[in-house]
Amino acid sequence: MLLSTDIWVGALIRRAELGGAFAMVTRKGDPRAGAVLVKAVDRRANTARLYGEATRGDGERFWMQPVRSDFEPDLDAYTQRAARIDPDIWVIEIEDREGRHFLTEPVEADPQL
Repeated sequence: MLLSTDIWVGALIRRAELGGAFAMVTRKGDPRAGAVLVKAVDRRANTARLYGEATRGDGERFWMQPVRSDFEPDLDAYTQRAARIDPDIWVIEIEDREGRHFLTEPVEADPQL
């Protein structure tokens, strides 16, 4: 059984805070089964990365970067479009000196970024 989204989000925020980052929910979606987007922001480098959850053909869950940009306004535009399509979506923003995302599941980096 998978965790409900609200519990999973709470754990992610707690991990980030324990790691010295600031994390917050910028859009709250369905507490049980809402999809999640995670925006990791590095203010020192003035960059950001957006991560969205996906599932492989074998059922394995992983995170990918749905936007080929590290420019924060591009990522915000994507999250706004995603929220119009899926009103149950959550958006979590993490500000960290190192730009860490604090995801524990596999993350596939976009080689073009």
